[in-house]
Amino acid sequence: MRLEKVIIFTDGAARGNPGPGGWGGIIAVGDNAEFKNFKNQKSKIKIAELGGREINTTNNRMELTAAIKALEYLSSLNLESNSLKLTAYADSKYLINGITKWLPAWRREGWRTAAKEEVMNRDLWEQLLVLTANFEIDWQYVGGHAGVAGNERCDRIAAAFADGEKLSLYSGPAESYSINILDLGQNDVQVARKARRGGQAYAYLSLADGVFVTHGTWAECEKRVKGKKGAKYRRAETAEDVEKIKKAWGV
Repeated sequence: MRLEKVIIFTDGAARGNPGPGGWGGIIAVGDNAEFKNFKNQKSKIKIAELGGREINTTNNRMELTAAIKALEYLSSLNLESNSLKLTAYADSKYLINGITKWLPAWRREGWRTAAKEEVMNRDLWEQLLVLTANFEIDWQYVGGHAGVAGNERCDRIAAAFADGEKLSLYSGPAESYSINILDLGQNDVQVARKARRGGQAYAYLSLADGVFVTHGTWAECEKRVKGKKGAKYRRAETAEDVEKIKKAWGV
């Protein structure tokens, strides 16, 4: 199968760390032209949500597992990897730094850290190494709960599995998917700067389709929740307000 572009989002969660854990992933496959018109009715982009649970694990293991499962899924599609442009987004600096910076030194030192300690989660890192050898991947860090739609949805999936909740996972065409994974949102610094310049709120918050998003303007927030049954929205004046509202909403 020849596809030119793949976008991946992954996230992991654990209750108790160690404790019950969950992982989530979103994979979008298509070609460059179709990604430019993500919601076009004729788009052939395919979306697949993945998720799973482990009884006793850690947050870091779930972050690594999410990436492994996403790449295993891609491998199962038998794509022509030499033609792919693959971007992977995650809010885990442990995953991003490990795969882009630390692994060469760990392997060179016999899986020992700079402090001469054994590398934790070596079994998962080795699995990830095997899988990443099949693809050229641009690994990108995104802030958690910063309005990155794909990351917010993966967080929801991972949390649901960690908590033992029932959650439907989507698989199908992009035009029927409720999440715009091309929306990379804004980080906290960008939101704060906009607020200071415009005299507006620190942020505007929305919760729709099970996904929490931080918006820089009320117009963006209103557009997302308008006409959506059960959607929630609030204005936040400070970063502390954001955390309080998230807690009240069960995010």
